[in-house]
Amino acid sequence: MRKIDTTRFRVATQRTSREINRTIVLNLVRARQPLSRADLARAMGMRRGAVSLIVSELLKDGAIFEGATGDAVRGRKPTFLYIDSRRRVVVAIDIRVSRTSLMLADLVGQPLGGVITIPTERDPKKLVKSLATRIKQVLADHGQIDACTGIGVAVPGMVERPSMRVLHAPTLGWRDVDLRDMLAKATGIPVEIENSGRVCALAQLWAMHGGDHPAGDFVFVSASDGLGVGVSFQREVLRGRHNLAGEFGHLLLSMDGPRCSCGSNGCWEAYVSNRATLARYFGQEPEVAGAADPPDFTIDDLIARARGGDLKARAAIQATGKYLGVGLALLVNGLDPSAVYVGGEITAVWDLIEPPMRAAFLDRALTPAVAATVIRPVATIEYPRLRGAAALVTAPAFAAPVVA
Repeated sequence: MRKIDTTRFRVATQRTSREINRTIVLNLVRARQPLSRADLARAMGMRRGAVSLIVSELLKDGAIFEGATGDAVRGRKPTFLYIDSRRRVVVAIDIRVSRTSLMLADLVGQPLGGVITIPTERDPKKLVKSLATRIKQVLADHGQIDACTGIGVAVPGMVERPSMRVLHAPTLGWRDVDLRDMLAKATGIPVEIENSGRVCALAQLWAMHGGDHPAGDFVFVSASDGLGVGVSFQREVLRGRHNLAGEFGHLLLSMDGPRCSCGSNGCWEAYVSNRATLARYFGQEPEVAGAADPPDFTIDDLIARARGGDLKARAAIQATGKYLGVGLALLVNGLDPSAVYVGGEITAVWDLIEPPMRAAFLDRALTPAVAATVIRPVATIEYPRLRGAAALVTAPAFAAPVVA
């Protein structure tokens, strides 16, 4: 049960219920569009007249628009409603050690066109300059756009709220970088920045509707150049007091383990990141394998070798699966989520990863119920980081109002 905070609260007024119903209408249209007024009234169990008043308000505000009409056996033909994304877009950016990706999305978070990838400049000022040039070019090339609502950025590091300064991004070598203000100044567009693990959890949360939604809380583990973890608790991404909730990538697996990008030894990330997998294949320490500029040999190359019959490549990938399972058991034992989602390049070899992962997970699960926790891969072609970055900008308009 949720306790009301008697030191910080908001008293309900006549408008409170209207705000809630307005948000419900927006979310129903977003999830089920095209939708008629009659459809909304049935879904909400309200009189059509009451729903029409809310719809009129949303039409006036430009949040939704009326589109095509449907067929009717008798009476007036229904007019369908849609979220108004016709001439407004958002920019999603995913910054990684080796590369930075950029994508346009509509106000529902759906991609518009392809994904552009550029090398990641380690100097934040140079990276911002490159991104600003690309953003202006992409917006110009897209054609008919009235406005870019905002830019969402996923970064592999710790982000302070509300300033959104990147406090520490170990794999990038960044400390206290004011990326938001630099990028906003260079583009003239508002910018939202968040840790890549929480961004992935946000993407998963807003991608699921109705029966696709997990019955309870879930965890998203993103294994790439580093290891990011996001936790969804009561349908909200968990942030913690200092916006550091979910930093499980630096959970200790062994004090004598390989060195992590954060400077410590034996972190979970040092066993399951792409850098760790490549290091295992070449017989190096993870930090040595990724300390310089991105190597010519990538995780995709390793996956290709494993598929081609390279037993050493297969063993390196399966060892990653084992360590992934060890860490997942710690997470699930501690958080007891309904589901775990795993993203990253390693999902391309889920058939090789899953058996050792599940064996290690089951060996450490504390109860049969924990052992039965759903663990699902999220393919890289679903772009969870980019979708989550877009959601940083689009999701607030659909978020449930705070009433206490």
